[in-house]
Amino acid sequence: MDTLKETLKELAEVECGRSLRELTTLRIGGHARFVVYPHNIVSLDGVMRVLARNGVRYKMIGKGSDLLCSDRDYDGAVIKLDRFFDDTYYDGNVLTAQAGCSIIACSVEAMKRGLSGLEFASGIPGTVGGAVFMNAGAYRSSICDVLQEVLVMRDGHFEWLSAAQCAFSYRSSIFQKHPDWIILAARFALTPRDKDEIAALMDNRRTRRVQSQPLNKPSCGSVFRNPENGNAWALIDGIGYRGHACGGAQVSEKHCNFIINNGNASAEDYLQLVTEIQQKVKEKYGVDLQTEVEKFNWE
Repeated sequence: MDTLKETLKELAEVECGRSLRELTTLRIGGHARFVVYPHNIVSLDGVMRVLARNGVRYKMIGKGSDLLCSDRDYDGAVIKLDRFFDDTYYDGNVLTAQAGCSIIACSVEAMKRGLSGLEFASGIPGTVGGAVFMNAGAYRSSICDVLQEVLVMRDGHFEWLSAAQCAFSYRSSIFQKHPDWIILAARFALTPRDKDEIAALMDNRRTRRVQSQPLNKPSCGSVFRNPENGNAWALIDGIGYRGHACGGAQVSEKHCNFIINNGNASAEDYLQLVTEIQQKVKEKYGVDLQTEVEKFNWE
């Protein structure tokens, strides 16, 4: 009997041998020993104690929309909060959302309440926790623009960190330097606005996404961060890589900063294509393209 599995099942919902392909929007990755869905904070605390006591590695993920998992199996626990940590609360113009909430659902509900600030997130296929971790953004707006504070579990304690304490910058936060800190919830300060105006803006952006992004293929969204005073897609187009493929990974014909999985891409296919692009952009433009996507389980 796998006693560790049985112990975890006393604390949370547990799946064994689940493919990371099924847990990421890119649809690439090996299998995880455990995928754990804690029921609440007490459940999560118990899970973390059991993993630590048994020396088991873990990785927190949301919707897996910004992850490039290796093809290797992960002999550890993937912890997901999107099954149970999905409550939201409104206090006037302030939204408190648990980390497992869909950021898209939050933006839609805010619109229905006539609250502005999350329109930019209406097309980001991630959770609140993932969005805070990455300081996700679009249309020149980011999570940090509306974030007040974040509830974090660190060193076995629960505390609220102010936005200033989170060291936000472009697609970056303090949480990337402290992967052992667990984001549990966030508070957002929103602004009253006519809900029809908010809805019209979201509809307009939805139309633009459909027209300009390869939403019908697995991807992790934008692969590269935009360099200062420029667009990553233009540099990739400039090296002639629109539509260029490596195995099952291909630069989108529709948007050059998207690398799609044509159905059978390996992690190595994807990474080789990323590396080629970085090398050729550096050679032609002298620009070091940095990735937005996070690599997982490559060590």
